[in-house]
Amino acid sequence: MATDSALINLTHHFLIAMPGLEDEAFAKSVVYMCEHSDRGALGLVINKPSDINLKNLFDKVELPLRRDDLTEAPVFQGGPVQTERGFVLHESMMPGSESVYASTMTIPGGLEMTTSKDVLEALSTGAGPRKVFVSLGYSAWGEGQLESEISDNSWLTVPADVAVIFDTPVEQRYDKALMLLGLQSWMLSPDAGHA
Repeated sequence: MATDSALINLTHHFLIAMPGLEDEAFAKSVVYMCEHSDRGALGLVINKPSDINLKNLFDKVELPLRRDDLTEAPVFQGGPVQTERGFVLHESMMPGSESVYASTMTIPGGLEMTTSKDVLEALSTGAGPRKVFVSLGYSAWGEGQLESEISDNSWLTVPADVAVIFDTPVEQRYDKALMLLGLQSWMLSPDAGHA
């Protein structure tokens, strides 16, 4: 049975990798979905930190970082696409109005994803959004690809809770996302079945 992508919109949802998903980029991952439409999907893996922190990133782009709460925060591996490009997921600065940054996608649910350097410049002065998640790279699916992976039992889906992104330690995000479904990781089988 074909999936009608018009019936499903996973924007502002989490994708939670099933144990059988062995792709290294996505094994045991939680992906925050920034956009999902009949043309495809875009998301950020929220539980795979890279080996650099925000202080290192700001040094690389030659900006000071005057936010002590962010200096040791990890930069994440958002996915395998454009891994040299930065993505900043943050709370909306002015809900209900246009973003204050040059290149920003507004996501239903009160978040924004910014790819322009001006958000980093704002953070460097101690201003900018209070809660931020920074990744290099993103995850993308072509038309119908994500729906196919879901029907193959590669992913569980659940409406996102921003506390999992901003307030949950990295090593607990997979389990916290599962808890949104009332599940624990030991309950999942790596073998998928269809009735």
